[in-house]
Amino acid sequence: MAKTLKGFGGTAVIEIRESDAGNAYRAVYTVRYANAVYVLHAFQKKSKSGIATPKADVALIEKRLKDLIRDKETSR
Repeated sequence: MAKTLKGFGGTAVIEIRESDAGNAYRAVYTVRYANAVYVLHAFQKKSKSGIATPKADVALIEKRLKDLIRDKETSR
């Protein structure tokens, strides 16, 4: 299952959710740039409380997205 993550300033950030043998896995990527898909984070979700993406993982995704945007803008 894939869903758009909110809170990234309109940037297309998508989370793929998968479960296997009682374990939950997530992969988060962006399609902000037409020439590539950039994987921002992939992890095994260990929290048993709620379905939300853990705050530490969201913070890492935000940092990597900001770094990607900065790198793309400075390489023009």
